[in-house]
Amino acid sequence: MQFDDVNIGGQLKVGTGVCPAIKEGNQKINGSVLAEGPVVLGSPTAFGSQEATLMVGPTTNADPDSEMPESSVGVSGNLPTGIKVKGNVYVEGDLYTTGSVDCISTGRLEARHSVADALPKKFDIVHPSLGEGNRLAHACIEGAEVGVYHRGRVKNEKVIILPSYWKDLVHETSISVQLQPIGAHQDVIVKRWDSEKIYLQSRGGMPIDCFFHVYGERKDINPLTVEYQGETWEDYPDPDANNPDYEGQNTITG
Repeated sequence: MQFDDVNIGGQLKVGTGVCPAIKEGNQKINGSVLAEGPVVLGSPTAFGSQEATLMVGPTTNADPDSEMPESSVGVSGNLPTGIKVKGNVYVEGDLYTTGSVDCISTGRLEARHSVADALPKKFDIVHPSLGEGNRLAHACIEGAEVGVYHRGRVKNEKVIILPSYWKDLVHETSISVQLQPIGAHQDVIVKRWDSEKIYLQSRGGMPIDCFFHVYGERKDINPLTVEYQGETWEDYPDPDANNPDYEGQNTITG
């Protein structure tokens, strides 16, 4: 049979069986559909075999009034849940989200997290000199604080100017300085410092030319608890860990 238009005010059932979700008889939900499957929507050749109960391919409708959509499936669901899945999800391609992602770390993901906590924090790239087939890996220096550094060279000056944000980022009392004279012994010392500048002094007032490293500990987050009792990183005793307005949980490497 062929129909031009079909309007069904009650239920549409394709196949057999009783479906509790859409109810039966006098309690049936009008406008509901049961299809035993397999069901193909869209292009009839998008799937070469029965890969799922519901298979959705791209639109192939040649009707001039039909516009080619950007997606094969569009969901505009009720918040907080637009799509609910029972079981595993396999994505063959990229996954994009414009919102936040929250998930329980289990299985292979948790295994990688557990291993990563004990490994050095590194970058691993194609070797910049030897090219493809060769790798270059560097690892971060680790210490018992959440520290930052500022380095450079001071020449013919007696002051090292720190980044303007250091006064709000770093404990002034935690600042330490390393100096490396260039070309000659200058007996350069740190005369005094504050959260904005390091004041230098050389022997006999001779011109200063040296490399410098300035280190400081961050004050915008809680100090790092170096040793604690626990079984996993989740036992880390951050006093503000349960405060949703606290942004310092990045002291937790997990």
